[in-house]
Amino acid sequence: MTTKAAPTALAAGETKRAKTYALTLLQQAATLQDNWNYGNAIHVGNLVLGLIALAAADVPEAKRLLLEAGKSPGSPQLDSFGPDMLLAKELLAKGEQEVVIQYFDLCAKFWRLQEGQLDAWKAVVIKGGIPDFRANLDYQLNPWRFENWANLQS
Repeated sequence: MTTKAAPTALAAGETKRAKTYALTLLQQAATLQDNWNYGNAIHVGNLVLGLIALAAADVPEAKRLLLEAGKSPGSPQLDSFGPDMLLAKELLAKGEQEVVIQYFDLCAKFWRLQEGQLDAWKAVVIKGGIPDFRANLDYQLNPWRFENWANLQS
């Protein structure tokens, strides 16, 4: 299972398959904690499940999964390019500022090359706005971005 299967299925509208892939990804990640791609699996698996929960109007579960995604220890991609903000943006649109700020704080632990971006986004959220997430919006959940990611089983 690669980290691109779940987002690819989600993008194709195959929710049931995306959920199965995301759960499998999280299961595999638990056995590969020393793999450099472990953090990607934790982040992506939880975000995909969170988007599915939000689509089913389960906001509490979507919030929980956003925070689980933020608990990723990071990875080469997350540490440099940062986390995906699609679920955060969707939750902000539903008025869930507090959980998104918590997500930013969690992401600050691994995203060291952010150059103050999280603080800037936090300021916008505190004022009631939705930040312009630019490259961090849907980039990790976009299947094209996964083409160079290693297979978790390798």
